Amino acid sequence: MSVAAERIETLFDLAAAAVRAEQPERARRYLRLAKRISERTRTPIPAHRKRQMCGRCDLRLIAGRTARVRVRPGRVVIRCTACGQLHRYPFERPAD
Repeated sequence: MSVAAERIETLFDLAAAAVRAEQPERARRYLRLAKRISERTRTPIPAHRKRQMCGRCDLRLIAGRTARVRVRPGRVVIRCTACGQLHRYPFERPAD
């Protein structure tokens, strides 16, 4: 893992801790830094990490705290509680 990728992972973890400590502006700053590192070093942010951040307000999405998560037929809908942005991801239910 490159230094940039490690730093991005660390910043996402710090952002989660900041949200839990009720410091949303600090969390936004951490995620903006992670995006900037990604752009400058051309290191992609992993898909599972991209789903953990709001694309509009750069807030770390944590279910029940900064995001409302709903499961609909064929998709998962995540709404950012800060700005109202909707994120929809495909979802397949396992066979019973």
